[in-house]
Amino acid sequence: MTYPGRAVRKNDPRPNVVSAVQARLNEVGCGPLEADGVFGGDTESALKLFQTRRNLLADGVVGPHTWAELFNDAPPPVIEAPVPLLAQVVAKGLSQDGVREDPGRPNRGPQVDQYLARVGLDPAKGYAWCASFAYWCFDEAARQLGVANPCVKTGGVLDHWARSPLSARVAAQDAFDDPRLIRPGALFVVDHGAGKGHMGIVVQVLAGEIATIEGNTNRAGSREGDGVYQKTRTVSSINVGFLDYAR
Repeated sequence: MTYPGRAVRKNDPRPNVVSAVQARLNEVGCGPLEADGVFGGDTESALKLFQTRRNLLADGVVGPHTWAELFNDAPPPVIEAPVPLLAQVVAKGLSQDGVREDPGRPNRGPQVDQYLARVGLDPAKGYAWCASFAYWCFDEAARQLGVANPCVKTGGVLDHWARSPLSARVAAQDAFDDPRLIRPGALFVVDHGAGKGHMGIVVQVLAGEIATIEGNTNRAGSREGDGVYQKTRTVSSINVGFLDYAR
């Protein structure tokens, strides 16, 4: 079966979709379940068992990642940005892969200083710079193409989201339910609490995952890392949403 467009959860009102999930859970040895089209506690428990066995987040929800594992229905990766500006943003981001802060100087370095200065911040004050990196990529892309830069000019992740146009936003829950809403060149936004956040650029969209290029991170995916890295993140880990300036 093809992914039905939104996640399948407890009390889902689509009996045909739920019964297909139940039948498939029986087939892979996570039953026995009655394929009655009612997503109740037994179906949720069977689904969590399947997710645990496949090393997935055991949340009892059939999102796109779990669906792909359950039905062997992984969609092809989306690697093409929808418009030239976003394609160029991705290219600019990837061109910075390997940039690192100066040893012993957190949030400083020749290229890092340029990112911060582009949003009007004094590099000497040691600001976190993932949002500045994202803006720099947009600004460089816009300059190269000779078009206006639509990206919010700020070094603050949550400030960026708050000031972004509503038309550009894709809420985290909507993106989880339907990853087709995520496109290369979009920015992901994560809230870590206490006013701290992290953002980066989507490079590819996979089955329930995104490949990214992001600044001020590290191999472990920290929000306060030492450089620009390519990463892979699950869509479910993005708790604020995505900003698509081509929407």
